Amino acid sequence: QVHLVESGGGLVQAGGSLRLSCAASGTIFSIYALAWYRQAPGKQRELVAAITRGGSTNYGDFVKGRFTISRDNAKNTLYLQMNSLKPDDTAVYYCSLGDRFWGQGTQVTVSS
Repeated sequence: QVHLVESGGGLVQAGGSLRLSCAASGTIFSIYALAWYRQAPGKQRELVAAITRGGSTNYGDFVKGRFTISRDNAKNTLYLQMNSLKPDDTAVYYCSLGDRFWGQGTQVTVSS
């Protein structure tokens, strides 16, 4: 059974940083493309960042160089380093394995 657990969310002031982690178990982590999505209240879920098995990355247009996605296959862990956070980044952030498996989400709140 695949299990994903996000951590690292919290409350931060605008301009601050957070590092999200997503620990996976129950699957061969390295074979999947991985991604972070977010969903703000009243809005649709949107892609934040994705990383392929080979390490290629792509980001939502709103990221504009502020976030970095990375993966550690030895630790079965996905990361999202978020810098220069803005109030508009406030959302629940979810990790995904192959868009098939999802974590429970971690809340990120950015105060102005």
